[in-house]
Amino acid sequence: MSTNKRVAILGSTGSIGTQALDVIQQHSDKFQVEVLTAQNNKDLLIKQAIAFQPNVVVIGNDNYYQEVKDALSKHPIKVYAGAKAIASVVEMETVDIVLTALVGYAGLIPTIKAIEAGKPIALANKETLVVAGDLITKLAKEKAVNIYPVDSEHSAIFQCLVGEFHNPIEKIILTASGGPFRGKDRDYLKNVTKEQALKHPNWDMGAKITIDSASLMNKGLEVIEAKWLFGLDADQIDVVVHPQSIVHSLVQFEDGSIKAQLGLPDMRIPIQFALSYPERIKSDFQRFDFMDYPNLQFEKPDRETFKNLDLAFTALKKGGNAACSLNAANEIAVAAFLQDKVKFLEMSALIEQSMDKISFIKNPSLEDLIATDRETRIISEELISRK
Repeated sequence: MSTNKRVAILGSTGSIGTQALDVIQQHSDKFQVEVLTAQNNKDLLIKQAIAFQPNVVVIGNDNYYQEVKDALSKHPIKVYAGAKAIASVVEMETVDIVLTALVGYAGLIPTIKAIEAGKPIALANKETLVVAGDLITKLAKEKAVNIYPVDSEHSAIFQCLVGEFHNPIEKIILTASGGPFRGKDRDYLKNVTKEQALKHPNWDMGAKITIDSASLMNKGLEVIEAKWLFGLDADQIDVVVHPQSIVHSLVQFEDGSIKAQLGLPDMRIPIQFALSYPERIKSDFQRFDFMDYPNLQFEKPDRETFKNLDLAFTALKKGGNAACSLNAANEIAVAAFLQDKVKFLEMSALIEQSMDKISFIKNPSLEDLIATDRETRIISEELISRK
């Protein structure tokens, strides 16, 4: 890259956002921060803005606008607030690539706006494709916009496909760590706490995705995301539990050959690859040594105990607005679990009951999906209130 690539980071104060800034800081000769956004973490957003001097900062929570504006008043940084502002700044001519690291459904509209503006997407917000995969992929094709996956599993698949795009995929194998409750049965899981669920053995992630990992919903969402990223059918996607998180995912081709991408669990690697593709940039990240991992394990996921993975496959096969409903119900369920309103195993039941109450739409418009998301959340909240 001959000139600095100007990056808009949506969700700069979260786990992906902070690691992306680390990548950018290490490669300031190749990248510069153009936009930073956060929802509530105003203090860290202010610190990031002072350190990286972006053109624009957006605080999603309007209540913090004045505080952020005052804190940055001595700097040549424009400050805006609100969800509409987040969706608007991605359209700026000075933005070269948009890293969508927002949590959950909140990433949908800004991603759509960025694609409509012709901006390449580094996608760390899997829910965007879960909710509206058909619409997003069609829009990206229409606008000739590339979507570069940031999730470690999808980045692994993408890296395995470089140089192979003309060769049909027989299937892909997504690896899952199994989370903190790998090998546990339903009797054990009945009374696990959020503190236990938040202790992921390998990855340092935000609360929502960590709970999703513990329940295997994260893998379910990744299955749906993979369908849209790589144009696959449900029967072309397998999941294997791999507790060491060294093999990030695999691709099997029609001749029987399998490619895998390996490395230590470090999200900065897929973030950097998404931002720099097709170039691989030298890094000082810790290197993997086979002698440190003489035994790599692979297991079949327990889909009877962890029912969320089955729910995701069911939604994928059903199509339409089913995955949108799945995602909305899961977001409510995870929030309720973190607030001690439901127990760990009750999340799956809540999601399934919510999905069953939503009218199925085979070919939903964006307005249909927005309505499905809203209605599912209302139903899920009502189910929780009756407990």
